[in-house]
Amino acid sequence: MVTEKKILAVIPARSGSKSVKNKNIRMINGKPMLAYSIEHAKASRYINRIIVTTDSEEYAAIAREYGAETPFIRPAEYATDTALDIDVFRHALSWLRDHEDYEPDIVVQLRPTDPFRDAEDIDKMIELMLEDETVDAVRSIKENEVVPHKMWYLGEDGLIEPILKDIPEAYNMPRQELPKTYYQNGNVDLLRPSNIWNYNSMTGKKIKGYVMKEMYDVDSEKDFDRVAEFMQIKEGGRQFVFDIDGVIALKREDLDYGQALPNERMISIVNRLYDMGNHIVLFTARGYVTGIDWKVTTERQMKEWGVKYHELKMGKPNADFYIDDKFLDMNFLYKEFGD
Repeated sequence: MVTEKKILAVIPARSGSKSVKNKNIRMINGKPMLAYSIEHAKASRYINRIIVTTDSEEYAAIAREYGAETPFIRPAEYATDTALDIDVFRHALSWLRDHEDYEPDIVVQLRPTDPFRDAEDIDKMIELMLEDETVDAVRSIKENEVVPHKMWYLGEDGLIEPILKDIPEAYNMPRQELPKTYYQNGNVDLLRPSNIWNYNSMTGKKIKGYVMKEMYDVDSEKDFDRVAEFMQIKEGGRQFVFDIDGVIALKREDLDYGQALPNERMISIVNRLYDMGNHIVLFTARGYVTGIDWKVTTERQMKEWGVKYHELKMGKPNADFYIDDKFLDMNFLYKEFGD
């Protein structure tokens, strides 16, 4: 789809973060955080202007270095902890209209605290608005992991009331029978400027949702460490060592490894890591106790299960506990690389 619409990306990047000082320009994997959102906007097929609204000359210089415009410095009253998005966007759009006679058709908000986005997602969200002029806004959403129909308000008297009452006694129903619900993840928000002028709203009346995989929102020191690690993994060149039984294969308490079944979820993650260019090493202590040679069987299983790897090492000391300073939690891999 080709469009001549004016599609503006706005990246709000104030300087006064309290959770992590200067988080919007904090270096992460060799770039300031702000740079990633600018790159996401530049990768879009539809966005034709990118501005950063900031209260800091330092931030503005960094934004320009990575290809964004900074036509103004945001007034201090719109850069506080309590400043609302609508105030920030009303100021930006008013300035562009009054000083440049520029009025965009669609505005794309890309928060600088989200270093991961797929430009294809941005473009698909823009297309939702291009295809339907009645849509006032589009928001990226993610399916809830916690069922809100099973959540409660706790009163001062100790009594509880269900948050949602649209289904009688939904809290007593299996979650599979309850409707799916979604939350806005803040990764990408689209709006028409008319929302602000006509409704004093960022969303207007008709809002569409775009379901995407959860992305990172960086708001703490722990988040920075987690995201940096994730970025390094995606770039490849890292070595991963996986135990087979209990990780690649479901555990066999009877030690009859020839009957082992694949852990298909983990195999898919291993293969993704392999395809990213990481070095995959598999090891197993099969036969360490019994003296049986399981190498041929293990190689056959890995081939039949479609496991991608570079090395297979037979043997590992038997122990009750294994301690490793480079241990990576399986739950991390499931969350970040699982489907």
